[in-house]
Amino acid sequence: MWQRGGVTSVRRIGIGLAAVGRPAYITAGRERDLGDARDVEALRERTWAVLDAAYAAGIRYVDAARSYGRAEEFLAGWLAARPDTTDVEIGSKWGYRYVGDWRLDGVPMVDSAGSVSGTHEVKDHSVEAFAEQSAESLALLGDRLAVYHVHSATLDTGALDDAELHRAMADLREHGIRVGISTSGPRQAEAVRRALDVTVDGEPLFTSFQSTWNILEPSVGPALAEAADAGARVIVKEAVANGRLAPGGATDSRDDRVANLADELGTSVDRLAFAAVLAEPWAGIVLSGAVDPAQVASNVAATGLKIPAEVEDELLDLAEPAEQYWAARGARAWA
Repeated sequence: MWQRGGVTSVRRIGIGLAAVGRPAYITAGRERDLGDARDVEALRERTWAVLDAAYAAGIRYVDAARSYGRAEEFLAGWLAARPDTTDVEIGSKWGYRYVGDWRLDGVPMVDSAGSVSGTHEVKDHSVEAFAEQSAESLALLGDRLAVYHVHSATLDTGALDDAELHRAMADLREHGIRVGISTSGPRQAEAVRRALDVTVDGEPLFTSFQSTWNILEPSVGPALAEAADAGARVIVKEAVANGRLAPGGATDSRDDRVANLADELGTSVDRLAFAAVLAEPWAGIVLSGAVDPAQVASNVAATGLKIPAEVEDELLDLAEPAEQYWAARGARAWA
């Protein structure tokens, strides 16, 4: 359901650090946006510039993860240097380890099929990984950490069925940290619904859901609406489809059509993509993956965009089959 009018609060936009905390990622246009300045200090400066711009624009939610290179470290340094930012809410994630060694091509590793490829992160949803990574996050972010998600929880990693893990995560809840999951893949809706059923001591364990929803991949929407109705917070990631719905990022005719609709409205494709998510009543926060202040400003401008009724129907018709969308996403090269 699209919201045709009204201005959306900037507080519904958050800033995600996936694209600035490490040198390589799967977002399109990184050579244009980052160039060769990707050493630790360059990305630290870039992260701080993005955070400064986001805070000045009114954004008050920041998302990081253990696997986002040095994102938590960069964020912790920014928080310490900006003592007036006590109103910023910090969320992070555990479940992947960054192993890319600050290389654009990743570290060569052998997969289960015996193939060697450059690897940037490794998934581990064990209780031991949670203990290790939560300690690392808390060491950097301390009492500023307000939300902690299982990173890309799926039905086959065990994170949604492991009672020992749930008990360990409930300890964070008892210390005032909201516990949640992030989701990826064509079965996001099933993961959200499974997580909604998890309880510890009679109380729901997972009360924050960070999922991919955009014009091209809206399949998780009904499950996220159920989560919101149950009192959970919903955070939307990848609103611009890892750059496909950003200026110059189109990869096929669907992307081109969204860009053309944006042109017809006199706006940019990223603003239209953000406005579409913000129109969903269950979407509490929509994450921007901006890598510079100009992109922050463009994403924030979506809060004032109205989507005409005649554009709504066209956007609804552009959704891809979920399996197709995620197959294309999985084939993206890190750059």
